[in-house]
Amino acid sequence: MNIVTVVGAGLAGSECAWQLAEQGFAVRLVEMRPARTTAAHQTGLFAELVCSNSLRSGDVANAVGTLKQELLACDSLIVRLAHQHRVPAGGAVAVDRLSFAQAVTHAICSHPRIEVVQEHLDAIPKARPCVLATGPLTSDALASDLSRVLGSDNLHYYDAIAPIVAADSIDWDIVFKQSRYDRSDRQSEEDAQAYVNCPLDRTQYETFVSALQQADRVRPHAFEQSQFFEGCLPIEEMAQRGPMTLAFGPMKPVGLMNPRTHERPYAVVQLRLENREKTAYNIVGFQTRLTRPEQNRVFRMIPGLENAEFLRWGAIHRNTFVDAPAVLDETLQLRALDGVFLAGQITGVEGYVESCACGLLCARLLVDRLNGRIPCLPPETTTMGGLLRYLSQSRKPFQPSNITWAHVPPLEGRFKKHEKKAALAARALRDIEVWRDAQR
Repeated sequence: MNIVTVVGAGLAGSECAWQLAEQGFAVRLVEMRPARTTAAHQTGLFAELVCSNSLRSGDVANAVGTLKQELLACDSLIVRLAHQHRVPAGGAVAVDRLSFAQAVTHAICSHPRIEVVQEHLDAIPKARPCVLATGPLTSDALASDLSRVLGSDNLHYYDAIAPIVAADSIDWDIVFKQSRYDRSDRQSEEDAQAYVNCPLDRTQYETFVSALQQADRVRPHAFEQSQFFEGCLPIEEMAQRGPMTLAFGPMKPVGLMNPRTHERPYAVVQLRLENREKTAYNIVGFQTRLTRPEQNRVFRMIPGLENAEFLRWGAIHRNTFVDAPAVLDETLQLRALDGVFLAGQITGVEGYVESCACGLLCARLLVDRLNGRIPCLPPETTTMGGLLRYLSQSRKPFQPSNITWAHVPPLEGRFKKHEKKAALAARALRDIEVWRDAQR
């Protein structure tokens, strides 16, 4: 029997290991935590979410919502458990990150065909086949060995973590609960109350932006380059782009009305429910590289958070990824090393759900190989096929990306704007079922 080595027990590695084991293959899952941790992780649990607790939109008309439905159709462990450990978050799928990670860890460790090995690897394993799913926090030694093989030293950029505050430390006389646009026809009352809004008038907003622009930041080492993914810019980086950037970005007040003033605020800072017990909230869009003393000073300028207890400060961490179109084939195998595959954010997909999808795809395509079949790629009309398509299209420079409808071919014919996304989703879900059934 083939034994597949999977390195990394994050979202992609856990999903990949599970899929391989469910298809009857023995898996050796290698994870360095908790013996050796990272600057972002707090536990030794598998699939620990270190940035946000949200898997983003659950609306099937949204590309990431369709991607989740495709994953469910393909028996995804990660998405199934995410729904089981869901907390209210409006139209988003957010989880209680502790109970979710505990559930993933239990499922993986109790699987009879998965052997979990606690070990730090400083080089690509000699055993083949192997899957590297070490994620955005790949260790320096392993990244160095990967760089040696690929002949490139451009493997990383920086990502950031948003702060979390205690619910009972928020000034509830200032903030108000309301989901953007208050779409009550599509949300339960509990979901509509999942977001807390800190309203700012013009003076408060301008003072806050000025403070962000002048605040001290954690500086990267001289040998590191600060390259940020556009979809996850640090809040202070956005503030540098102009005085109104935040007001039209994460602090936009559109769709919100302060029930105390019956007016739309000039700007808002949104907090999203962090856990089932409703004892904590994360600050939406406030990933940051400010120093902790500066976070303590600047973030307390937000109305309602003057006396907040910060359960977790924002932090910066490296995100390792490869130039996928140059180094990977269409099945996520390294062109330079036969039998070595990559999965998750290290390939250049961005986001929790995309990482999970990449892990599932890597496993399914590897199963085809191990069974002596030509790997069957998912149709490009599906969001999973769209992800593979993006990773194979050459561009300079290659940038990480979330899934969007731009990653799939357009529809034939004319559609009204509100009908187009629904039609794309319907086509994707129909085609993914055909692909899934063809693999059985």
